[in-house]
Amino acid sequence: MSFANIAIIGLGLQGGSIGLAVRELLPQARTTGFDLSPEHRARAAERGLVDQVCATASEAVRHADLVIFCVPPGAMGIAAEQVRDALPVSALVSDVGSSKQAIAKALGDALPDHVVIPAHPVAGTENSGPDAGFAHLFRNRWCIVTPPATVNMVKLSQLVGFWEALGANVEIMTPEHHDLVLAVTSHLPHLIAYTIVGTASDLEDVTQSEVIKYSAGGFRDFTRIAASDPTMWRDVFLSNKDAVLTMLQRFTEDLTALQRAIRVGDGDQLFDHFARTRAIRRSIIEEGQDDARPDFGRGDHEGR
Repeated sequence: MSFANIAIIGLGLQGGSIGLAVRELLPQARTTGFDLSPEHRARAAERGLVDQVCATASEAVRHADLVIFCVPPGAMGIAAEQVRDALPVSALVSDVGSSKQAIAKALGDALPDHVVIPAHPVAGTENSGPDAGFAHLFRNRWCIVTPPATVNMVKLSQLVGFWEALGANVEIMTPEHHDLVLAVTSHLPHLIAYTIVGTASDLEDVTQSEVIKYSAGGFRDFTRIAASDPTMWRDVFLSNKDAVLTMLQRFTEDLTALQRAIRVGDGDQLFDHFARTRAIRRSIIEEGQDDARPDFGRGDHEGR
Protein backbone atom coordinates (compact mmCIF):
# COMPACT_ATOMS: atom_id res chain seq x y z
CA MET A 1 0.00 0.00 0.00
CA SER A 2 1.57 3.21 -1.19
CA PHE A 3 0.16 5.73 1.29
CA ALA A 4 2.23 6.30 4.42
CA ASN A 5 0.34 9.34 5.76
CA ILE A 6 -3.44 9.50 5.42
CA ALA A 7 -5.43 12.56 6.45
CA ILE A 8 -9.16 12.25 7.09
CA ILE A 9 -11.24 15.43 7.12
CA GLY A 10 -14.52 14.72 8.88
CA LEU A 11 -14.61 12.11 11.65
CA GLY A 12 -18.17 10.81 11.48
CA LEU A 13 -19.40 7.42 10.30
CA GLN A 14 -17.34 7.31 7.10
CA GLY A 15 -14.22 9.09 8.31
CA GLY A 16 -14.17 7.22 11.62
CA SER A 17 -14.65 3.88 9.89
CA ILE A 18 -11.81 4.63 7.47
CA GLY A 19 -9.53 5.48 10.39
CA LEU A 20 -10.41 2.31 12.29
CA ALA A 21 -10.08 0.17 9.15
CA VAL A 22 -6.65 1.62 8.39
CA ARG A 23 -5.52 0.94 11.95
CA GLU A 24 -6.62 -2.70 11.71
CA LEU A 25 -5.80 -3.52 8.10
CA LEU A 26 -2.97 -1.10 7.19
CA PRO A 27 -1.11 -0.68 10.46
CA GLN A 28 2.00 0.63 8.70
CA ALA A 29 0.13 3.78 7.66
CA ARG A 30 -0.16 6.82 9.94
CA THR A 31 -3.49 8.64 10.14
CA THR A 32 -4.34 12.20 11.10
CA GLY A 33 -7.81 13.65 11.32
CA PHE A 34 -9.84 16.80 11.79
CA ASP A 35 -13.49 17.60 12.40
CA LEU A 36 -15.12 21.03 12.66
CA SER A 37 -16.88 20.02 15.88
CA PRO A 38 -14.71 20.23 19.02
CA GLU A 39 -16.96 17.61 20.62
CA HIS A 40 -16.42 15.27 17.69
CA ARG A 41 -12.67 15.82 17.84
CA ALA A 42 -12.63 14.98 21.53
CA ARG A 43 -14.69 11.83 21.04
CA ALA A 44 -12.60 10.78 18.03
CA ALA A 45 -9.49 11.04 20.19
CA GLU A 46 -11.13 8.97 22.94
CA ARG A 47 -12.07 6.24 20.48
CA GLY A 48 -8.73 6.34 18.68
CA LEU A 49 -10.33 6.85 15.28
CA VAL A 50 -7.01 8.20 13.98
CA ASP A 51 -3.48 8.27 15.31
CA GLN A 52 -3.61 12.04 15.80
CA VAL A 53 -6.65 14.28 16.02
CA CYS A 54 -5.53 17.74 14.94
CA ALA A 55 -6.77 21.15 16.02
CA THR A 56 -6.95 22.42 12.42
CA ALA A 57 -7.51 20.90 9.01
CA SER A 58 -4.23 22.40 7.79
CA GLU A 59 -2.32 20.60 10.51
CA ALA A 60 -4.00 17.32 9.60
CA VAL A 61 -2.96 17.44 5.93
CA ARG A 62 0.52 18.93 6.31
CA HIS A 63 2.40 15.67 5.67
CA ALA A 64 -0.34 13.70 3.91
CA ASP A 65 0.08 11.76 0.69
CA LEU A 66 -3.64 10.86 0.69
CA VAL A 67 -6.43 13.17 1.87
CA ILE A 68 -10.00 11.89 2.10
CA PHE A 69 -12.78 14.43 2.59
CA CYS A 70 -15.61 12.87 4.62
CA VAL A 71 -17.84 15.93 4.91
CA PRO A 72 -21.33 16.66 3.49
CA PRO A 73 -21.33 17.28 -0.29
CA GLY A 74 -22.13 20.96 0.14
CA ALA A 75 -19.08 21.47 2.35
CA MET A 76 -16.50 19.79 0.09
CA GLY A 77 -15.31 22.93 -1.65
CA ILE A 78 -14.99 24.94 1.57
CA ALA A 79 -13.15 22.12 3.32
CA ALA A 80 -10.72 21.81 0.40
CA GLU A 81 -10.04 25.55 0.32
CA GLN A 82 -9.16 25.48 4.01
CA VAL A 83 -6.28 23.03 3.43
CA ARG A 84 -5.03 24.30 0.08
CA ASP A 85 -1.98 26.18 1.37
CA ALA A 86 -0.85 23.37 3.67
CA LEU A 87 -1.47 20.40 1.37
CA PRO A 88 1.66 18.86 -0.24
CA VAL A 89 1.51 19.17 -4.00
CA SER A 90 2.14 15.43 -4.37
CA ALA A 91 -0.85 14.44 -2.24
CA LEU A 92 -3.77 12.59 -3.80
CA VAL A 93 -7.17 14.09 -2.97
CA SER A 94 -10.30 11.95 -2.70
CA ASP A 95 -13.63 11.84 -0.88
CA VAL A 96 -16.53 9.57 0.09
CA GLY A 97 -19.46 11.64 -1.19
CA SER A 98 -22.61 10.22 -2.74
CA SER A 99 -22.84 12.60 -5.73
CA LYS A 100 -19.75 12.69 -7.89
CA GLN A 101 -20.09 15.33 -10.62
CA ALA A 102 -20.70 18.24 -8.25
CA ILE A 103 -18.05 17.07 -5.78
CA ALA A 104 -15.44 16.54 -8.49
CA LYS A 105 -15.98 20.12 -9.65
CA ALA A 106 -15.88 21.54 -6.11
CA LEU A 107 -12.65 19.74 -5.21
CA GLY A 108 -11.06 20.47 -8.58
CA ASP A 109 -11.88 24.18 -8.39
CA ALA A 110 -10.52 24.44 -4.85
CA LEU A 111 -7.38 22.38 -5.50
CA PRO A 112 -6.45 22.95 -9.15
CA ASP A 113 -2.81 21.95 -8.66
CA HIS A 114 -3.56 18.55 -7.12
CA VAL A 115 -4.61 15.17 -8.44
CA VAL A 116 -8.28 14.71 -7.51
CA ILE A 117 -9.89 11.27 -7.87
CA PRO A 118 -13.34 11.13 -6.28
CA ALA A 119 -14.70 7.91 -4.79
CA HIS A 120 -17.88 6.68 -3.16
CA PRO A 121 -17.90 3.70 -0.80
CA VAL A 122 -21.47 2.42 -1.05
CA ALA A 123 -21.64 1.50 2.61
CA GLY A 124 -23.25 3.14 5.57
CA THR A 125 -25.82 3.04 8.31
CA GLU A 126 -28.44 5.44 9.60
CA ASN A 127 -26.05 6.45 12.40
CA SER A 128 -23.70 9.42 12.27
CA GLY A 129 -20.97 11.04 14.33
CA PRO A 130 -17.71 9.70 15.77
CA ASP A 131 -19.44 6.92 17.72
CA ALA A 132 -20.96 5.45 14.55
CA GLY A 133 -17.78 4.22 12.86
CA PHE A 134 -16.52 0.64 12.85
CA ALA A 135 -13.58 -1.00 11.11
CA HIS A 136 -15.51 -3.43 8.92
CA LEU A 137 -18.00 -0.99 7.39
CA PHE A 138 -16.49 -1.46 3.92
CA ARG A 139 -16.01 -5.23 3.99
CA ASN A 140 -17.50 -6.79 0.82
CA ARG A 141 -19.18 -3.51 -0.09
CA TRP A 142 -18.69 -1.66 -3.35
CA CYS A 143 -16.52 1.41 -3.62
CA ILE A 144 -17.11 3.30 -6.86
CA VAL A 145 -14.11 5.30 -8.06
CA THR A 146 -14.85 8.04 -10.59
CA PRO A 147 -11.59 9.35 -12.10
CA PRO A 148 -11.55 12.31 -14.48
CA ALA A 149 -11.14 11.66 -18.19
CA THR A 150 -7.42 12.40 -17.92
CA VAL A 151 -6.02 10.74 -14.82
CA ASN A 152 -2.68 9.85 -13.29
CA MET A 153 -2.86 6.05 -13.61
CA VAL A 154 -0.35 5.48 -10.82
CA LYS A 155 -2.46 7.50 -8.39
CA LEU A 156 -5.61 5.74 -9.59
CA SER A 157 -4.03 2.35 -9.00
CA GLN A 158 -2.93 3.42 -5.53
CA LEU A 159 -6.44 4.58 -4.62
CA VAL A 160 -8.01 1.36 -5.89
CA GLY A 161 -5.48 -0.62 -3.87
CA PHE A 162 -6.28 1.40 -0.77
CA TRP A 163 -9.99 0.62 -0.91
CA GLU A 164 -9.37 -3.02 -1.72
CA ALA A 165 -7.10 -3.21 1.33
CA LEU A 166 -10.04 -1.97 3.46
CA GLY A 167 -12.11 -4.89 2.17
CA ALA A 168 -14.12 -3.13 -0.53
CA ASN A 169 -14.87 -4.31 -4.05
CA VAL A 170 -13.89 -1.51 -6.43
CA GLU A 171 -15.75 -0.46 -9.56
CA ILE A 172 -14.61 2.35 -11.87
CA MET A 173 -17.18 4.44 -13.74
CA THR A 174 -17.71 7.97 -14.98
CA PRO A 175 -19.10 10.55 -12.56
CA GLU A 176 -22.15 11.01 -14.79
CA HIS A 177 -23.01 7.31 -14.78
CA HIS A 178 -22.41 7.04 -11.05
CA ASP A 179 -24.86 9.85 -10.33
CA LEU A 180 -27.56 8.25 -12.47
CA VAL A 181 -27.11 4.80 -10.91
CA LEU A 182 -27.05 6.11 -7.34
CA ALA A 183 -30.08 8.30 -7.97
CA VAL A 184 -32.20 5.16 -8.33
CA THR A 185 -30.41 2.79 -5.93
CA SER A 186 -29.81 5.22 -3.05
CA HIS A 187 -31.05 8.77 -3.44
CA LEU A 188 -34.62 8.08 -4.58
CA PRO A 189 -35.20 5.40 -1.88
CA HIS A 190 -34.10 7.89 0.76
CA LEU A 191 -36.42 10.54 -0.66
CA ILE A 192 -39.32 8.08 -0.60
CA ALA A 193 -38.49 7.05 2.97
CA TYR A 194 -38.36 10.64 4.16
CA THR A 195 -41.72 11.27 2.48
CA ILE A 196 -43.50 8.21 3.90
CA VAL A 197 -42.25 8.79 7.43
CA GLY A 198 -43.16 12.48 7.15
CA THR A 199 -46.68 11.56 6.01
CA ALA A 200 -47.02 9.17 8.96
CA SER A 201 -45.87 11.91 11.29
CA ASP A 202 -48.52 14.24 9.88
CA LEU A 203 -51.15 11.57 10.54
CA GLU A 204 -50.21 11.03 14.17
CA ASP A 205 -52.92 13.34 15.49
CA VAL A 206 -55.55 11.54 13.40
CA THR A 207 -54.48 8.03 14.43
CA GLN A 208 -53.72 8.87 18.07
CA SER A 209 -50.15 7.46 17.88
CA GLU A 210 -51.25 4.18 16.31
CA VAL A 211 -48.81 4.68 13.42
CA ILE A 212 -45.91 4.28 15.82
CA LYS A 213 -47.60 1.73 18.11
CA TYR A 214 -48.49 -0.67 15.29
CA SER A 215 -45.52 -0.08 12.98
CA ALA A 216 -44.99 -3.09 10.74
CA GLY A 217 -41.60 -4.22 9.48
CA GLY A 218 -41.87 -2.28 6.21
CA PHE A 219 -42.54 1.00 7.96
CA ARG A 220 -39.77 0.35 10.49
CA ASP A 221 -37.30 -0.09 7.62
CA PHE A 222 -38.42 3.24 6.18
CA THR A 223 -37.88 4.93 9.56
CA ARG A 224 -34.37 3.49 9.73
CA ILE A 225 -33.52 5.03 6.36
CA ALA A 226 -35.24 8.29 7.26
CA ALA A 227 -33.09 8.55 10.40
CA SER A 228 -30.01 9.26 8.24
CA ASP A 229 -28.04 12.48 8.64
CA PRO A 230 -30.28 15.35 7.39
CA THR A 231 -27.40 17.66 6.47
CA MET A 232 -25.73 15.08 4.25
CA TRP A 233 -28.95 14.10 2.49
CA ARG A 234 -30.02 17.69 1.93
CA ASP A 235 -26.70 18.23 0.16
CA VAL A 236 -26.99 14.96 -1.81
CA PHE A 237 -30.35 15.91 -3.30
CA LEU A 238 -29.24 19.43 -4.17
CA SER A 239 -25.92 18.33 -5.68
CA ASN A 240 -27.43 15.49 -7.75
CA LYS A 241 -30.75 17.15 -8.53
CA ASP A 242 -30.83 16.47 -12.29
CA ALA A 243 -30.44 12.70 -11.93
CA VAL A 244 -32.77 12.57 -8.91
CA LEU A 245 -35.49 14.51 -10.74
CA THR A 246 -35.14 12.20 -13.77
CA MET A 247 -35.58 9.09 -11.62
CA LEU A 248 -38.36 10.71 -9.58
CA GLN A 249 -40.33 11.36 -12.79
CA ARG A 250 -39.92 7.72 -13.83
CA PHE A 251 -40.99 6.56 -10.36
CA THR A 252 -44.04 8.82 -10.46
CA GLU A 253 -45.09 7.31 -13.79
CA ASP A 254 -44.71 3.76 -12.44
CA LEU A 255 -46.61 4.66 -9.28
CA THR A 256 -49.44 6.10 -11.36
CA ALA A 257 -49.64 2.83 -13.31
CA LEU A 258 -49.94 0.84 -10.07
CA GLN A 259 -52.53 3.28 -8.77
CA ARG A 260 -54.61 2.64 -11.87
CA ALA A 261 -54.20 -1.15 -11.53
CA ILE A 262 -55.55 -0.99 -7.97
CA ARG A 263 -58.41 1.29 -8.98
CA VAL A 264 -59.59 -0.95 -11.86
CA GLY A 265 -58.87 -4.19 -10.02
CA ASP A 266 -56.11 -5.42 -12.36
CA GLY A 267 -54.72 -8.17 -10.14
CA ASP A 268 -52.59 -9.67 -12.91
CA GLN A 269 -50.62 -6.44 -13.35
CA LEU A 270 -50.09 -6.14 -9.60
CA PHE A 271 -48.99 -9.77 -9.28
CA ASP A 272 -46.58 -9.55 -12.23
CA HIS A 273 -45.04 -6.35 -10.85
CA PHE A 274 -44.61 -7.78 -7.34
CA ALA A 275 -43.13 -11.04 -8.69
CA ARG A 276 -40.57 -9.13 -10.73
CA THR A 277 -39.50 -6.96 -7.80
CA ARG A 278 -39.29 -9.98 -5.51
CA ALA A 279 -36.66 -11.43 -7.83
CA ILE A 280 -34.58 -8.26 -7.42
CA ARG A 281 -34.41 -8.90 -3.67
CA ARG A 282 -33.12 -12.43 -4.25
CA SER A 283 -30.46 -11.10 -6.63
CA ILE A 284 -29.21 -8.58 -4.05
CA ILE A 285 -28.79 -11.34 -1.46
CA GLU A 286 -27.04 -13.61 -4.00
CA GLU A 287 -24.60 -10.77 -4.75
CA GLY A 288 -23.75 -10.57 -1.04
CA GLN A 289 -25.03 -7.00 -0.75
CA ASP A 290 -27.51 -7.82 2.01
CA ASP A 291 -28.40 -10.59 4.41
CA ALA A 292 -31.41 -12.92 4.31
CA ARG A 293 -31.43 -13.30 8.10
CA PRO A 294 -34.28 -11.71 10.10
CA ASP A 295 -33.88 -7.94 10.29
CA PHE A 296 -31.19 -8.31 7.58
CA GLY A 297 -28.67 -9.37 10.22
CA ARG A 298 -28.60 -5.88 11.66
CA GLY A 299 -28.71 -7.15 15.21
CA ASP A 300 -24.94 -7.52 15.29
CA HIS A 301 -22.45 -4.64 15.41
CA GLU A 302 -21.29 -4.79 11.81
CA GLY A 303 -24.79 -4.70 10.38
CA ARG A 304 -25.94 -1.53 12.12
